[in-house]
Amino acid sequence: MPLPPDFHFSQGSLQDFVDCQRRFQLRYLDRIAWPAVQAEPILENERHMQQGELFHLLVQQQLVGVPAARLTAMAQGDPDLAAWWQAYLATAPADLPGQRFPEVTLSAPLGASGQRRLVAKFDLVALPTEGRTVIFDWKTSRRRPPRHWLAGRLQTRVYPWLLLHAGHDLNAGQPLTADGIEMIYWFPGFPDRPERFGYSASQAAEDGGLLNGLVEQIALLAEGEGIWPLTPDEEQCRFCVYRSLCERGTAAGSLDQQDYSDFEPEVEIDLDFEQVAEVEY
Repeated sequence: MPLPPDFHFSQGSLQDFVDCQRRFQLRYLDRIAWPAVQAEPILENERHMQQGELFHLLVQQQLVGVPAARLTAMAQGDPDLAAWWQAYLATAPADLPGQRFPEVTLSAPLGASGQRRLVAKFDLVALPTEGRTVIFDWKTSRRRPPRHWLAGRLQTRVYPWLLLHAGHDLNAGQPLTADGIEMIYWFPGFPDRPERFGYSASQAAEDGGLLNGLVEQIALLAEGEGIWPLTPDEEQCRFCVYRSLCERGTAAGSLDQQDYSDFEPEVEIDLDFEQVAEVEY
């Protein structure tokens, strides 16, 4: 099945392809909704995902001017959420001079033909007056990931690259420089241990080559027929909803044995490209 003309890539879909090509095929081309859970116990996993969504909402509301006291009252019903919120207020990781753009969506062409799009919704982009542009991403994972794990995730490569190529619309039309971009993962459960990644022109060139290569590989596979390859790492299948469909087991993995993912769902971005900042070739 060829890629639909309006198909847009995200860090989540590209990560799925890298993790398991068959998962990408099932989720994004065949669009199969499989009735399975990611992790056990189900209620605890769902509760944790809801806490993460609420935390993101609280931060977004605070950044657009809702009084912190009102938001604090909203968080009081959940001890974990209340602790995360207090850690955010005490640390003020987003308290930077300049302009701040919470929950902003950016888009740029991708692939050899430039007809594909890479899209991302950023938790926060801050354009401080010192010429340094900061990407904040709030991570509500149960465990604090090590640096090497975060460095290996496509999000760490997609977000700075996309901001470099499409962030001029946030900067009064002025292009951003790779050396001026920094990405910060901030963990409400570990507020004193953020993880920072700088950027550079050489890293941007490497990332562009990787991302364009992935898109071309996906497009080539989509032109063919048959079942795409399964991941050789069957440990990943324990936390994949398609495991039984692929005959890789029926029981979900335990939350206590999961990796550092917070199981954030892939955001469905309803795109109006007249309203999305982008770069043209």
